[in-house]
Amino acid sequence: MRLAFMGTPDFAVPSLAELIASGHEIVAVYSQPPKPRGRGQKLTPSPVHAFAGTMGLPVFTPTSMKSPDAIETFRGLEVDAACVVAYGQILKAEVLDAPRLGCFNLHGSLLPRWRGAAPIQRAIMAGDRQTAVQIIRMSEGLDEGPILLSEILDIREDDTAASLGERMSHTGASLWPRALAAIERGAVEGTPQSGEPTYARKITPAEARIDWSRPAAEVDAHIRGLSPFPGAWFEVAGDDGPVRIKALMSRVSGPGSGAPGEVLDDGLRVACGDGMVRLLRVQRAGKAAQTDDEMLRGFPLPPGTVLG
Repeated sequence: MRLAFMGTPDFAVPSLAELIASGHEIVAVYSQPPKPRGRGQKLTPSPVHAFAGTMGLPVFTPTSMKSPDAIETFRGLEVDAACVVAYGQILKAEVLDAPRLGCFNLHGSLLPRWRGAAPIQRAIMAGDRQTAVQIIRMSEGLDEGPILLSEILDIREDDTAASLGERMSHTGASLWPRALAAIERGAVEGTPQSGEPTYARKITPAEARIDWSRPAAEVDAHIRGLSPFPGAWFEVAGDDGPVRIKALMSRVSGPGSGAPGEVLDDGLRVACGDGMVRLLRVQRAGKAAQTDDEMLRGFPLPPGTVLG
C-alpha cells in the first residue's frame, strides 16, 4: 500500500520500522518539528524524524496540520492510508478524509479507558492491572473511533512507563500488517467503543510532586507511572536551599510507621500515609540517575529526615 506515517516519540519508531519491513511504500513521514535540546539548545529532530532520515524517507514537520498549506500538501500525496502513532497533533476532517481508505491510529490503552495524551502513565498511576494496544479508525473525536485490532497486555508490579511503553510499542507495531491487510480487503468494519470513557490528560510538573500522605501503593504507582519522564519528585533541605530529587523506581516495602515523608532507615524507606515505600533509583537535579546506595554515599538522608 501507499502510506503516510505520522509519529513523533520513540514509541512510534517500531511501527514505522514494521511498515517498512512489511514492504509498504512509505511516501511521507510526518513528525513534530525539531526542538532545542541539551545545554547548547541545538535543534534536534524527533526519534521518528531521525529514524526516517536514516531510511532515506521524506520527512514533513509542519507546525500545524490545520494550516491550508499543510492540508493541501497532504492531499497531494494521494496515499491509500495514513498510519498514526503518537503524532501529537489533532487532525481535521480534511486530513482524515484525504487517504483513499482513511487514517488509522495505534493507541496505548483499553479504550475507551484513557483516551488522550498520556495513557501509559495514567494506567500505571491508577493501579490498572491490564492495558492494551489497539488500532482504531480515526474520527474527529479524541480517540473515539471504532477498534479494528487489539492486543491486551498485563501491567507488571515493577513496570515503569518506560518498560511498559517499550513492550507496548513492539506489540503494537506487530498489529499493523494484519490490520492493513484487512483494511485493504475491506474485511474489517471495526467495533464501536463501549463503556464510560476516562481521559489521560497531560502530566503537569506540579502533579509530578510526590504526596507522601497517600497510601504506599499509590505513591509507588505514582513514581513508576512517571518514570523516567517527567519523573515524580520530592525536595529535601540542602546547604544552599531545597534540593529536588526525582524518584525513578520504588517498591512497596511493608507497613512502616512514621510521619508521611519521613525516612525510616538507612535503606531509603520512606513512610507514607499508610505503609512505606523503598526508593530504589533516584536522580538529583543536575546529576545522573543513581541507585539508592550510590546516592546515599554522597548525599546522606539519615533516618528522621523528612522529604517534602
